[in-house]
Amino acid sequence: MKTDNRKLHKELLNIFENARLKNKPLILDGSMGALLSQMGFFWDSRSWMTNVLDKSPETILSLHKEYIKAGADIITTHTFRSNPAAIGEKESTLWVIRAINLAKEAVENSRTIIAGSNPPAEDCYQVKRNLSKKELEINHYKHIDSLIDNGVDFILNETQSHLDEIEIICKYCAKNEIPFIISFYFNENLTLLSKESVSYVIDLVREHNPLTIGFNCMLPSVFSKIIKNYYFNFNWGFFLNCGVGAPTDKDIKCGISPKEYAIIAASYLDRNPSFIGACCGSSPEHIKKLKLEING
Repeated sequence: MKTDNRKLHKELLNIFENARLKNKPLILDGSMGALLSQMGFFWDSRSWMTNVLDKSPETILSLHKEYIKAGADIITTHTFRSNPAAIGEKESTLWVIRAINLAKEAVENSRTIIAGSNPPAEDCYQVKRNLSKKELEINHYKHIDSLIDNGVDFILNETQSHLDEIEIICKYCAKNEIPFIISFYFNENLTLLSKESVSYVIDLVREHNPLTIGFNCMLPSVFSKIIKNYYFNFNWGFFLNCGVGAPTDKDIKCGISPKEYAIIAASYLDRNPSFIGACCGSSPEHIKKLKLEING
């Protein structure tokens, strides 16, 4: 497995690096869970929207295909809350396999890359920890292994906001030569929920050779503060919150139109991102407009 992972890591690293150097960022897809909520599916406290894998797998397949048609170079598996700490190990494995199979079916013979979504073990915006370090390790080791062993191209560790989990993920992926991205959630103070600064966290993560570093689910107004204070000379990217209200809101509605978001995202092209996508509140139409804006 390590040999295959090493080869895949090198290939993907070249793809992201070329995208940055040529200033042609890869297009990541947009929201899945929040979009399902807008479509009338109900979330629950355990699985968020992962339960739609049981209720309506055809809807997830359709949305994957819509994102690919809209121009996404990368689609994300519907595994944001399929991790063992949330739903138990047995159910986690079943849902991961189902989600990856749907992504593979959507991709078919295209060159679309499949990212395996690995979320925080607990709620994304939860400041106080309920799980021990050992429980966090078991959760991430098993979920990451399940994703990579069942055929995703890389692990997208998204909305990560606590240093302990970030370190666990980075060390495990690096040790096992698993291609991965860490995408951070920073608050309005430009710190993780565990209080570390942007520069401190980035320096720590870069030691583990991720494919790229990302920023997601923060509002454009918060992200703009980061861009004003930092310049990135490495592979990086973003997928921002397009919803109304705070990121912690469960019933998320679109607050930034596809055209408006495309203009906001394209305004950062002079910083040479490796990838751009969209987060909560977005839809395939956001990705379509983003693709058109980037391509000129």
